[in-house]
Amino acid sequence: MSDAAATMIANLEAKTGRSLAEWVALARTSGAEKHGALVKWLKAEQALTHGYANLVAHETLRSAAAHAEADDLVAAQYAGKKAALRPHYDALIAAVRGFGPDIEIAPKKAYVSLRRSKQFALIQPSTASRMDLGLVLKGEDAGGMIEPSGSFNAMCTHRIRLPVDTPIPDEALAALKRAYDAA
Repeated sequence: MSDAAATMIANLEAKTGRSLAEWVALARTSGAEKHGALVKWLKAEQALTHGYANLVAHETLRSAAAHAEADDLVAAQYAGKKAALRPHYDALIAAVRGFGPDIEIAPKKAYVSLRRSKQFALIQPSTASRMDLGLVLKGEDAGGMIEPSGSFNAMCTHRIRLPVDTPIPDEALAALKRAYDAA
């Protein structure tokens, strides 16, 4: 991000009392889907100057496009033979969202990265009947259902195999929380 953009974002909050993220959330309620219409709404209904309205409109439309792309990646991961794994994915995401507001969920082509200040876990539909939960648990010994990650993923230190035909064990959720806390 350029220094000018960072300054403008900081000034937006100082002058309006709302962060860029708060303005984006508000702009999403406008119903406007095009840049010009969104700028017009922000200026008329929210009394933003043209520069700030333009900034908020760009970020709103950029984040909407990124969100749609992320949804497409997750949908592709859980399509076809792996569709039965989607409830496990949704349950893991719900659990992670409960850990705190600082979670970044970053879908990739083959897995979903979970980040805080750094990646602490990933969720991967590995087969039609099993998903893998990769964890960053440096200094923690493997044991129980927690195994060394081995060649599974170089970013993770440990892995938990989650079969589709059983509920997600409390041990897996507790390990995920420890990875979050350590990040």
